Amino acid sequence: MLNPTPHNDSERPTAPGFHPELIILEALRIAHSSTGSEHYRVVHEQLRTRIAARINEGEHRDSAASPALAKLPERPPSESPALGASANALESMPIRVVCATRADRQSFYSTAPLGRSLSLHLPPHVDVRLFSRNTRSLSTVYNTIISESAEDNVILLFIHDDVHLCDHFWAQRLREGLSVFDVVGLAGSCRRHPGQPGWGFTDEMLTPETRENCSGAVAHGTGFPPNSIDVFGPSRRKVALLDGLFLAARSDTLRRAAVRFDERFDFHFYDLDFCRQVEKAGLTMGTWPISVVHESKGGYLKDAWRLAYARYLEKWGQ
Repeated sequence: MLNPTPHNDSERPTAPGFHPELIILEALRIAHSSTGSEHYRVVHEQLRTRIAARINEGEHRDSAASPALAKLPERPPSESPALGASANALESMPIRVVCATRADRQSFYSTAPLGRSLSLHLPPHVDVRLFSRNTRSLSTVYNTIISESAEDNVILLFIHDDVHLCDHFWAQRLREGLSVFDVVGLAGSCRRHPGQPGWGFTDEMLTPETRENCSGAVAHGTGFPPNSIDVFGPSRRKVALLDGLFLAARSDTLRRAAVRFDERFDFHFYDLDFCRQVEKAGLTMGTWPISVVHESKGGYLKDAWRLAYARYLEKWGQ
C-alpha cells in the first residue's frame, strides 16, 4: 500500500507553497489518465481524502502551505474519459448468475438458499443460468457458460446454490468490485504457500492462515441471523487466492486472457486452480464486501478431497 506521508512532517524541510503529498497526488492523477488503471484512481482518492481531512481539522496552519493544499488536483473518477466510459459500462452491464444444483428448477427456487434469495429480489439487468438436476462437474458447467458468453459483454457470477444473498445491493457492489479487480470474490488470502491445500490454510495439516494475510467475511448457517460470521480480514484487498463459493469476472476479461476452469477438478480445488490460472494470466483478484450466508464449510480431508489435492500438486508442483 502506498504510504506517501512522512512519519513526522515537521522533520522534513518544506519550501513555501510546497508539499510532497501534492506531487504524489498529481503523479497518481497523471498515471490514471495515461493508463486508465482503477488502482491509481483508488489510491488517488484515498490520499486526497486524507489531505482534505487534515485541512478540515486545521492540522496544516502554515499560511504558505495551506493554500497549496486547498488547491487539490481534480479527482479523476467520472471526469476521466477512460474511466468514465468504463464506469458507465459497468453500471449497465448485465450480470449472468451461473449456478449448478442437484434440485429441479421448481425446488431450487422454493427451497435452495440461492434460489430463494433470487426469488425475493432479482436486481435489474440480472439473469440466471441455472443447471438444474445437474450431474456434471462445476468446472464443466462454468466453462459451458464461459463459451456461451464469449461474444457477450456480461459479468459472470459463479456461485454455489447453498448461498443466501443477504445484501439487497449485491449487484451494485459486485459491479463496484469489478471496477477495481479483474476477478472478485468474498474471501481469500493475500499470499500463497507451497503445497497450500486451501486459501485459509498454510499446509496439508490445515494450519490456519494468519489474520493479517486473510481478507473478507462470510457468514455460516441456515438463514439469517446466521450461526456465525467469520471475519477473516479487511475486504477490498488484492489477494492471491479466492474461495470458490462466489467468483465473478467479466466475460471479455476471461476470453482475452484465455482463462477457463480445469475440468480435471470437478469440485475440490477447482477454485484454487482457477486462481492460479488468473495469476498466471496477469489478472488481478480481490475481495469485496457483499453480505452472504453460506450453508457449507467445505469437505476437507475426505477421499475425494485428497484425490483432487494430489491432482492439484501434480499439475502445479506445489
